[in-house]
Amino acid sequence: MESTKPSVDLVRSLTDEHVLRALMRHRRLTRAELAVEIGISKPTAGESVRRLTELGLVADTGERTPGGRGRGRVGSYYALAPTVGVALALTIAQEGVVAECVDVYGDTVTRAVRPIDRPARPSQVSSALRAAAAGAAGGRPARLAVVGAADPVDRATGRLVQLPDAPFLVGELDPVAVLAPYADGPVVVDNDVNWAALAERDRVGAEQLRDFAYLYLGEGLGCAIVNDGQVRRGGAGLAGEIAHVVTAGPGGRAVRFIELFEELGLRLSGSTAIDTERLLDSAAATHQTIGTAVSGVVAAVVALADPQEVVVGGSWGPALIDSIRAATALMPRQVSVRPARLTSEPVLVGVRAEALRRLRSSVTASSRPERTAGRPA
Repeated sequence: MESTKPSVDLVRSLTDEHVLRALMRHRRLTRAELAVEIGISKPTAGESVRRLTELGLVADTGERTPGGRGRGRVGSYYALAPTVGVALALTIAQEGVVAECVDVYGDTVTRAVRPIDRPARPSQVSSALRAAAAGAAGGRPARLAVVGAADPVDRATGRLVQLPDAPFLVGELDPVAVLAPYADGPVVVDNDVNWAALAERDRVGAEQLRDFAYLYLGEGLGCAIVNDGQVRRGGAGLAGEIAHVVTAGPGGRAVRFIELFEELGLRLSGSTAIDTERLLDSAAATHQTIGTAVSGVVAAVVALADPQEVVVGGSWGPALIDSIRAATALMPRQVSVRPARLTSEPVLVGVRAEALRRLRSSVTASSRPERTAGRPA
């Protein structure tokens, strides 16, 4: 009969992961504090610290606890080694590229911004992406990179996909290839609305907000479907592309959602992008027309995805929430419609959170025996 007792290597690996995560939460701890925090003996904590120090994951900070003269032994403070690295968090949008380096504590260490001309050209976007990544990374590759892009993303390759009438057409840009020199590990790319939806989920709480649709109404139009707390991307990663949903236009005529704004004269010159400023300044009757059109899109989303609620984000969606609610009140299937709670950089917040999660997982994985086998002593 095989023993059900865990192996010594497994116990040590789990202990090391607990030590690393405790240091991620508290930044610095003594071996005695680690023992209390994790619920292990001080010698066990000490052995884990020794192993992790040898792997270059933990370092003595040089700080000491008060000791001597009846106050006990002096204790050394330990922290994650600076060499555990950082993650890159990047967004690609009409206004430009933003790149941040995030450390294992969740702090933004550096930030670089590079503008993009309108209309965007693939070569310029690639150059801006490289420059922002290099500026944020400071000459040293990150462990990994996470990217949010204001274009559809092929879920298999991470390449941006051109769709008809999309306002931000940068060609078949390949962020994975562009950023490979700036990240030692994986480069993860997803659509910006998906990241904004995940940031909203985290702001509200993953247990409270598990099944919802996130409608992004800004210069571009998008929708993220979150089911059981996870984004549903579809076979090619194009789920939620609502621009061509047929809805009610002026006078009740059927129009594609994206065409409504051309008919209302609310597009930016020479682009399919929506003129947000002009839209917000338009008359109440125009807002009512737009609200009715949005309600048609909401009805389609509700029929297909059955969300518990619809969250409206973007640069103009929340401002028209009253008109949208008035129109959706006439839908045969009722669902709660509310503005997004997270309004400041929701895409970057979502990208940053995923970069931090992956960075921490990468650091803890570095302590496992199977990852360190074969390393020189």
